[in-house]
Amino acid sequence: MKKIVLLLAFIPFLGCAEMQQVMDQLPQTQGVLGQAEIASGLKEALNKGIEKQVVKLTNVDGFYKNEMVKILLPEELKKVDKTLRDIGMSKLADEGLKVMNRAAEDAVKEATPIFVDAVKSMSFSDAKNILLGDDRSATTYLQTTTSSALYTKFNPVIKNSYAKVGADKVWNQIITKYNSIPLVKKVNPDLTDYTTNKAMEGVFKMVAIEEKDIRNNLAARTSDLLRKVFALQDGK
Repeated sequence: MKKIVLLLAFIPFLGCAEMQQVMDQLPQTQGVLGQAEIASGLKEALNKGIEKQVVKLTNVDGFYKNEMVKILLPEELKKVDKTLRDIGMSKLADEGLKVMNRAAEDAVKEATPIFVDAVKSMSFSDAKNILLGDDRSATTYLQTTTSSALYTKFNPVIKNSYAKVGADKVWNQIITKYNSIPLVKKVNPDLTDYTTNKAMEGVFKMVAIEEKDIRNNLAARTSDLLRKVFALQDGK
């Protein structure tokens, strides 16, 4: 039953024809709940996840002070960070990390509709494999089939956000300062690419947190429809 709920959780984002194809493969609810009602309830659950959890990421420090999604420096920049601190430039190093997270916070604000649109357009032709797979089959499918499209749309948003919050200027100063130090191996990281991937990870993680809460916490089912739909899972 849990696998069925995982599959159903993504049905609300499908087109009508694809939704019907998937629903036809699912067990009937024996008159307790109609297929449309189940789809509406799960759509409400995922919308709640986006509205409640992803919105948190758009606030000041939404990434920076959230240890679950905080964007840390990539491996190649850890030596840059350490070197700057060793020569008394800790303030600049701290600012570099902060503005990286600020760019993600700003970008998610603009990119949440992009995320939703990408999920709506995904294909569910292999619904049977997902239904019969393990407990993370639907989530894995969602990530592997939408990440490329999400990246294409998300990356320019991150790039614009870098400029908007001043992260590009800060990191240009950091890299220029580091590369001017004698004998160091010069670096030229693609921080837009790195931040894009980390911001996407954060969005998926926060939506998953709310979904899990609704599935396992009766108090999180804040409407009659959510309570009825997720009661199916409780009887597994």
